[in-house]
Amino acid sequence: MKARLWRALLTLAGLLLVWQGVVMLGDLPPYIMPDPLAVGVRLWRDAGLLLGHAAVTALEIVLGMLLGTVLGVLSALALGYSRRARRWLLPVLIASQAVPVFALAPLLVLWLGYGMGSKIAMAMLVIYFPVTANFYDGLRHTPGGWLDLARVMAPEGRRWAVLWHIAIPAALPAFGSGLRVAAAVAPIGAVLGEWVGASAGLGYLMLQANSRMQIDLLFAALLVLAVLAVGLYFLVDAGLRRLLPWHPANPATLENG
Repeated sequence: MKARLWRALLTLAGLLLVWQGVVMLGDLPPYIMPDPLAVGVRLWRDAGLLLGHAAVTALEIVLGMLLGTVLGVLSALALGYSRRARRWLLPVLIASQAVPVFALAPLLVLWLGYGMGSKIAMAMLVIYFPVTANFYDGLRHTPGGWLDLARVMAPEGRRWAVLWHIAIPAALPAFGSGLRVAAAVAPIGAVLGEWVGASAGLGYLMLQANSRMQIDLLFAALLVLAVLAVGLYFLVDAGLRRLLPWHPANPATLENG
């Protein structure tokens, strides 16, 4: 734990040094790129403002993740266990990825208004596909031998028992991968929605700061958003490690091979 903390602090110090070096060597004016000290002062001075907008964005992200995850899980189960659902839902799911999500933001704001609803919907749409695709892929690749044995041993008509005890546990590692991707991209949906139209949130604050040439505030909001996104990812990753103790990550596998 201490080693990870030291690595994180050293990485942060290195990034700050690079940032300061770019500002000094490029002789960049503050309205193009403020130095880390100016942004740090702004973070301290406007901490209350930044935390208030961060809370709004965080709530949009969390609600979007919950709704997108539930919808993705249900869609993957339908795809995995219904031929009719595969015929109708799978082409729609694939075609939906041909439309850039940010192109839907103005429509969602028009339909759902400038409140949280449109931002939650944007986050949900961004999250939905990776969760659905990964969980469905995990269900499809459940070992056939396990399923055959379960069908032989399970009572007739207990198809859901096979699903609950065999297929879903086998697909959980793939679902975890999709959820990690969703956690990484979830802030994109919320912030895109705030950029199109909002009255609160870090994306809204960044637009306001940019229009008023408060570039140090813009950078401060961006840093808060980055911390929020990284914290969300590691929180989801830690939760998945606890929920899937039988599937530990082994990053050294390829190195040792």
